[in-house]
Amino acid sequence: MATVQQLSTRHVLGIKYLTTADIRLIFETAESFKEVINRPIKKVPSLRDVTVANLFFENSTRTRISFELAEKRLSADVVNFSASSSSVKKGETLLDTVNNILAMKVDMVVMRHPAPGAHHFLAQHIDANIINAGDGTHEHPTQALLDAFSMQEAVGDLTGKKVVIFGDILHSRVALSNIFCLTKLGAKVRVCGPPTLIPKHIQSLGVEVSHDVWDSLKWCDIANVLRIQLERQDIRYFPSLREYSQYFGINKTLLDSLDKPIVIMHPGPINRGVEISSDVADSDHSIILRQVENGVAVRMAVLFLLAAGR
Repeated sequence: MATVQQLSTRHVLGIKYLTTADIRLIFETAESFKEVINRPIKKVPSLRDVTVANLFFENSTRTRISFELAEKRLSADVVNFSASSSSVKKGETLLDTVNNILAMKVDMVVMRHPAPGAHHFLAQHIDANIINAGDGTHEHPTQALLDAFSMQEAVGDLTGKKVVIFGDILHSRVALSNIFCLTKLGAKVRVCGPPTLIPKHIQSLGVEVSHDVWDSLKWCDIANVLRIQLERQDIRYFPSLREYSQYFGINKTLLDSLDKPIVIMHPGPINRGVEISSDVADSDHSIILRQVENGVAVRMAVLFLLAAGR
């Protein structure tokens, strides 16, 4: 790769703490790595002798596998940690857990944790680079980066482009990170969903609010559809999944009635037939599988740039 530039920060704790220049540097680096992962030999020695610990205190399939693949493509040594089979179950604190792992000379920590702010706490107490792979309902920065990177591939420069984030905005760390990322890149952002699933005062982040799916689809260039997070809902926010699908689900009939093509995205996993129908998820409008591919390249870029600044 060409001369390595550096991020303005030692950690990726949230999009909120990245500059627009950081985001663009990550995208440029991801472009190079996307070429790498489409070659017959998909590995580069960029992180040889760097040890990365993946700490997942919540269940994850896509994000964990994506990070692990990114690390191995960069030739890093990888340590995987699952809270369900660890001493956390015996009462060990987060700091003790991480310090024990760092005693094994780990250089970087990729962590998903149910507590918002857990990554900030770690960054203040340990010397390793920290990458936030999701903290509670707060942020999921690498998902937002891969989403915006995929949007840019599909429609070009995002300045002035109209993006609607549909669905469970209240419980979604993806929504908040997307809002921060897209507004920094100059996009116009709207959120759309039932009033009970839209946080109060979200307009203060510079976004529009709508409860009208049809109007929002007509307005946008890109629709990023979020999963209904039933596991985080301790009360009923809408009468039934069937009613949610009827009033807020994205289906082929709606798309076919638009006078322009729009890009359909989803961070996964998909509740097919609830927030999005199968014929939309699998349609030519959809770039959902491209998001998955881009996730590896973007995470390679983040790991590489943080390692370069060590």
